[in-house]
Amino acid sequence: MRISTIDKLCCPFDKNDLDLTAISKDLDGKIIEGFLSCAKCKRIYPIIKGIPIMNPDEYREFKLEAPLMEKWSKHLNGKKVENFRLVE
Repeated sequence: MRISTIDKLCCPFDKNDLDLTAISKDLDGKIIEGFLSCAKCKRIYPIIKGIPIMNPDEYREFKLEAPLMEKWSKHLNGKKVENFRLVE
């Protein structure tokens, strides 16, 4: 995902802007792994192999995303993910 793409995306639930946390990039600076988060509703959307996963909650499976969130825990700044949302 190109960093410029973030300006074209918004939270599908409340249309708020998203914050980007890049975890790994390729040599061209494209984001390979990371996540997008919404400051308003606190939802988190993973970026896997350069593709943001922004499905509605009912089409997501937390057990499939849990290993990524555990791997990325140091990037969550002490927060945890519950019901696809960042919580204290």
